Amino acid sequence: MATNPASILIVDDDPKIRDLTTQYLIDQGLNVHAANGGKEMDDFIASHPVNLIILDLMMPEESGLAICQRLRGAGNFTPIIILTAKGDEIDRIVGLEMGADDYVSKPFNPRELLARINAVLRRNELKQSQNAMPETLSFGPFIFNSDSRSLTKNGAPISITSGEFELLKVFIDHPRQPLSRDQIMQLAKGRELDVFDRSIDVQISRLRKILEEDPTSPKFLQTMWGFGYIFVPDGDAAH
Repeated sequence: MATNPASILIVDDDPKIRDLTTQYLIDQGLNVHAANGGKEMDDFIASHPVNLIILDLMMPEESGLAICQRLRGAGNFTPIIILTAKGDEIDRIVGLEMGADDYVSKPFNPRELLARINAVLRRNELKQSQNAMPETLSFGPFIFNSDSRSLTKNGAPISITSGEFELLKVFIDHPRQPLSRDQIMQLAKGRELDVFDRSIDVQISRLRKILEEDPTSPKFLQTMWGFGYIFVPDGDAAH
């Protein structure tokens, strides 16, 4: 980790949660700032470097989902941990699909939040070091470029979300290697997959619509029945 403390921005309209979380993380040695919504967040990040954003989903003026989508759409890939109300599985899945790096359900243990922060920061640091060397892979009509975070088909750019990109990179880094849902979540998000968390299946379904001529009979992202999935670059049968 860097010598200087990581700069964390908490975006939450609840002053009690915002203040208590800020103080706890400051006590743990982090450089923490707070904003009560998207406008204050924009003003802060315009002039201050931020290593990670903790983003509440339920805010009145601009929701956390909208903020996450806006940041990723503008090319801002600062790591994001979303805060969701306990049991809001749909919002959690949508947040991850829009490019959030992890989530914590309210009410949360501050120690768990700190552990998630440290894990996301470590992954981001590793990702930046890996991205220092461009990686390009061709499969079928596609070219995947990890340096430019792009995907093209027959030379034409393909729109792909941050979450879809990270998931596809997991498969590209492990060609012809069967991966369980737990392994995929670990490699893509760095945490164990919850028992009822189907976000991996949702994103793979979305990726298949992008990559496959017939998503119901995939050639590249194949299903390993009873186990998980496997990426086959040449589109042949996995067995």
